[in-house]
Amino acid sequence: MEERKPSNQQEQRDFDAYKMVVDLWSRENPIKTAKLQVLLAVNALLVSALNFSGGLRPENWHIYIAGTIFNLVWTFSIGRTCLFQDVWQIKAETFRKRYPNDPRFSLLETAAEQKQVRPLMRRFGFVPSKYYLLFTPFGFTLIWLLILVFTSGAHLAEYLAG
Repeated sequence: MEERKPSNQQEQRDFDAYKMVVDLWSRENPIKTAKLQVLLAVNALLVSALNFSGGLRPENWHIYIAGTIFNLVWTFSIGRTCLFQDVWQIKAETFRKRYPNDPRFSLLETAAEQKQVRPLMRRFGFVPSKYYLLFTPFGFTLIWLLILVFTSGAHLAEYLAG
């Protein structure tokens, strides 16, 4: 892309702000990836701990609670990261609308280019990462909670009652 000279100081300030917003937007991707990797690793460790302690038994309620809490926290943590990525994208879109004929403000507009990508890549890449990043920890939360209820509900009630 050819570097275009700004027509005035406001346009230059807007372009500098746009570059900063796009940079902030792009920095969220490695954060989301790292959070997902840790989430998967922690769940693998919880499953290993469960196997070492005898499997799905009422006495392992503390592991089920830990899994539920950890994954719920991850749901909110990844959700916050996704929220800010959306915020940065909305801010970038504001600049694009302000300068619709300036391609420098359209870096995140990729619909036309996506149509040129090989069909296999389009099929595997059609789900935005925010959806599987949010639903994976939420799904794990539900799984751990259901395991807790079905394996330890009565045992936990007795323990908490005294």
